[in-house]
Amino acid sequence: MSNMSIDKRAQILLKTLVEHYISDGQPVGSRTLSKCSGLDLSPASIRNVMSDLEEMGFIVSPHTSAGRIPTPRGYRMFVDTLLTVQPLQQQEIHQLEHTLSSPDPQELIASAAGMLSSLTQFAGLVMIPKRKRVAFRQLEFLPLSEKRILLIIVTTDGNVQNRIIVTDKAHSPSELTQAANYFNRHYAGSTLEDVRKHLHEELKQMQTDMTRLMTAALEASGKALAEDQDNVVISGERNLLQVEDLSTNVTSLRKLFEVFERRTTLLQLLDTSQRAQGVNIFIGGESGHLPLDECSLVTAPYEVHGQVVGTLGVIGPTRMAYERVIPIVDITAKLLSNALSIG
Repeated sequence: MSNMSIDKRAQILLKTLVEHYISDGQPVGSRTLSKCSGLDLSPASIRNVMSDLEEMGFIVSPHTSAGRIPTPRGYRMFVDTLLTVQPLQQQEIHQLEHTLSSPDPQELIASAAGMLSSLTQFAGLVMIPKRKRVAFRQLEFLPLSEKRILLIIVTTDGNVQNRIIVTDKAHSPSELTQAANYFNRHYAGSTLEDVRKHLHEELKQMQTDMTRLMTAALEASGKALAEDQDNVVISGERNLLQVEDLSTNVTSLRKLFEVFERRTTLLQLLDTSQRAQGVNIFIGGESGHLPLDECSLVTAPYEVHGQVVGTLGVIGPTRMAYERVIPIVDITAKLLSNALSIG
């Protein structure tokens, strides 16, 4: 929405109201706005402007006699057009650089999540870059019962995954050995994508029983390798228990922690942000994913050698100090990009 939607004095009053509400969490009345806005307006004029802003959906009265608080739409106007960002001090940036100085990429990502959390006192998250195409070293089949088989998947980077396959018919140990030998002889060192492509053609020539077993093994391998990737590092979720705006609503807070637990929703949000330029902000229900209207997510993509590989960000209340959180997220993304590109 353009800042032309409201006139200059309405913008100043909205900015003053949002800043005061973020600062102390109390509904803001016209007397406070009169004193702090710097505008030479009568209380009646201020009440008229407030009434207009409320009609446009930027602010709301939580109680009949109280002052007003911003709505998600009001926060959006504030963030997009009225906010004055506070750049980090040079000393703070040096401290962040020092924190992000490990040669180990996993350690850097964990440090970045922890840093976002400790600097904002909210939850910090970093999406882990998708692993490069994983190749198989070998597969093994072990019979567990008549129609249940343990599939053991070993990848070239030494990772071992186990999955149980339930088959339509019983397979003898020799059949399982034959299937494993065939797979290992033809596909050791190949990626899952390559195996799928070539095996699809070759299975047409093979026995039906073997086809079903191989197809089931391939499907189970794909799921195992996908699940093995811990796709997002989260730090400081417990900080949100201390946030008054969130902690008073136990049902909503439980839903938020379910999002942290499942992670799929967070990944969708971070994945969307990865395609955006610079800092991206989801306020309240805008994301369509976060369960709380009282939550905001501030994200920024990070790079390795100029290529965007992931996103990091902060989840906190809509009543957060955006002028400070935005530069923290922005600079952390830049520093993580530099640190990962050096290694």
